[in-house]
Amino acid sequence: MTPEESSAPPEDGLKALKRDDKPVICVGSATCGRSAGALQVLETIKKELSNRRIDAEIIQVGCLGLCYVEPLIYISKPGHPCVCYRKMTPELAKELINDYLVNDDPRPDLALGIMDGGKMEMDNIPSIWEHPMLKPQIRIVLRNCGLIDPENIDHYLATDGYLALRKALQMKPEEVIDEIKCSGLRGRGGAGFPTGIKWEFCRNSPGNEKYLICNADEGDPGAFMDRSVLEGDPHSVLEGMVITAYAIGASTGYIYCRAEYPLALERVSIAIQRAREHGFLGKDILGSGFNFDVSIKQGAGAFVCGEETALMASIEGKRGMPRSRPPFPAVSGLWGKPTNINNVETFANVPVIISKGARWYNRYGTEKSKGTKTFALAGKVKRTGLIEVPFGSTLRDVIYGIGGGIADDKQFKAVQTGGPSGGCLPAKLLDLPIEYETMENAGSIIGSGGMIVTDEDTCIVDFAKFFITFTQQESCGKCVPCRVGTKQMLNVLERITNGEGKLEDMDQLQRLAMTVKNGSLCALGGTAPNPVLTTLQYFRDEYEAHIIDKRCPAKVCKALINYYIDPDRCVGCGICLKNCPVDAIEGGSRMIHVIDQGKCTKCGTCFDVCPPKVKAVIKVSGEKVAVPENPMSIVDYKKSKKSKESEGVSE
Repeated sequence: MTPEESSAPPEDGLKALKRDDKPVICVGSATCGRSAGALQVLETIKKELSNRRIDAEIIQVGCLGLCYVEPLIYISKPGHPCVCYRKMTPELAKELINDYLVNDDPRPDLALGIMDGGKMEMDNIPSIWEHPMLKPQIRIVLRNCGLIDPENIDHYLATDGYLALRKALQMKPEEVIDEIKCSGLRGRGGAGFPTGIKWEFCRNSPGNEKYLICNADEGDPGAFMDRSVLEGDPHSVLEGMVITAYAIGASTGYIYCRAEYPLALERVSIAIQRAREHGFLGKDILGSGFNFDVSIKQGAGAFVCGEETALMASIEGKRGMPRSRPPFPAVSGLWGKPTNINNVETFANVPVIISKGARWYNRYGTEKSKGTKTFALAGKVKRTGLIEVPFGSTLRDVIYGIGGGIADDKQFKAVQTGGPSGGCLPAKLLDLPIEYETMENAGSIIGSGGMIVTDEDTCIVDFAKFFITFTQQESCGKCVPCRVGTKQMLNVLERITNGEGKLEDMDQLQRLAMTVKNGSLCALGGTAPNPVLTTLQYFRDEYEAHIIDKRCPAKVCKALINYYIDPDRCVGCGICLKNCPVDAIEGGSRMIHVIDQGKCTKCGTCFDVCPPKVKAVIKVSGEKVAVPENPMSIVDYKKSKKSKESEGVSE
C-alpha cells in the first residue's frame, strides 16, 4: 500500500455529489447522524432554502465514518469543490446558507475538509482525505458510504454499480467461485472461513433448490458495521448476493436483519424494489435466464440468532436455537436444503473483487488474512466511528493513529475486540497485527468488527462481568454448559466485585470458563468465556486487588469504594447536600460537610456535582480517610487544625 493509495478519495462515489447547474447539499443522515441532530439540521436547510428561494438539491447520505463529529453536511457549488462541515447545528446551517451559498464565503472555521480534492479559492481548507482518521484507511466495503444517496439506485449506478453483476453473468459459476477463492476473501461475520470454499461446498451439494442468506443480525454491544453499510450502500450488498446466488445456484435469498435497525430495513426494502424495477432481481436477470429474488426477515433481537443454525430456525418460524453440526448448512440448511450464509460485509466485498479482480484485492492484507476489515471503533478513544483498514494493521495503528489516542489523554488499559465473544487485550499487545490467527492466539477474535477501547477508569473485573452478563442473558438455554456455566461464572464475578471474593475464585473461574468453552453446542457458549479468560490472563493483579486488598483500582465497584468530603477543601457551599438523593450529607452554610457512611448508597452524585474548582468530594477504594465525624464550622476547623499543628511543632 502506497501513501497515494491510502489517502486517495473514492472518486466513483463522489460523482453523485456534483452538479453543474445548481448547488448540492448532502446531509449525513444515517442513525449516528440522526442521533446527533441531523434531521433537525435537514429541516432547517429546507426551510432556509425555501425562504431565500435558492434552488439547490438536497441529498441524504449514509455514514462517512466520522461519527464523533456528526452531524456532517457537504456543500457543493457549481465550479467549486465540495466542502464537508462538522458538528452542524440548525443555527450554523443557517449561517452557511447565507455565508457560502449567498456570499461565497466557505467558512473555513466550520469546515472539516474538501471532499473532492479541488483547490481553486480554498487553499486554506485541506482535503478531508488527509484527515488523520481517514488517511490510513482503504475503503472497499465503505467505498460509497457517506458519498451517495442509498435510496437512489442511479447514484449506485453512477459508481459503476451492477457492472460486476453483468461481468459475473458472462462467466461460468465455477469461474466466479474460483475468483473469490483466489482473492483470499474470508467470512467477515467472525469465523473467518474462506468464502470461496464455502460457496463451492454449497454449489456441489446435490439438489436443485438452494438458498442464500445475508446475516445482518448484528448483536454485539458497540458494533454498527453492518447497520452502517445497509444504511449507506444497500445495493452493494444486493449485488454481492445476486453474484453469490448465481455462483452457487440459488434462486431464493433472505436478508435476516434485526427489527432494531428500522432505517437499515427501510433502505434495504427500497433498494430491493429498485433493483427489481431495473432487472437486477427477479426472473431472467439482465436477460441471462438466471432467476433470483430476495426477501427480508426481521429478527426479534436475540443474540443467538447470529449463529447460522439458530438464524435458519428463526426464518423457518421456529424458536431461534442452534443445532449440532454436521450436517452443515451447505448440505442441509434452510428447510433441509443446501444453504449458503454470509454476512453483510462479505457480500459488499464481492462486487469489487469480481470487478477489479482477485489479484487486485489480495494485494491488501497479509498472507493469511487478505483484504480489509471494517471496525466500529468505540469507547474511551478520541475519534470514534466506522473505519476500514487493511489486515495487518496493528491495534496501535487503529487506536492511536486513526482513533487519535485515549480520550482526555488518560492511560490506555485494554481493548475488547470481537464483542462479547472476544477478549480483552492489554497495552503490551498494542503492536499485535490484526489478523485472524494472531488475534486468536492472543485469546481474542476479530469477530464481526467491534472494538471497544477502555482506559484507566475502567474496572477490568466489572468489564468482564458486563460481557458475561450479556451472554448469560442471551443464552438460548438449550445446552447445560452454556446455560448453567455462564450463570455460575457471573455469580463468581459478582462476589469478587462485591468484595466477597476468595483467591480460589480465580481458579474456579478458569475451570468454569474452559468447561463452557469446550462443552457448549454453538459459538455463543464456545466463545462466551473469552472476556474472563483474557482478563484473568492479562489482568490477574486487578482480580487480586479486589480479592486480597478489597480494593477496586479503577474505583468503579460500589461495594469497594467510599465517598468522603475533604475538610481542607470544603467551602460549605451545600451543593452536595442539596443534591444527595438519600440525605446522607450533613452540614450548614460555611460548615465542613460530612457524609454519613451508613446512609450513603455510593451513587456518586456528590462527587459529580462538587464544583471543579473545589473538588472537595473524594472517592477512595480500599482505604479510609481521616475526616470529622460531625459537621463543624470552617473557622473552628481551621483553628483546631492550626492548634494541633502548633502542638506538634512544640513537641
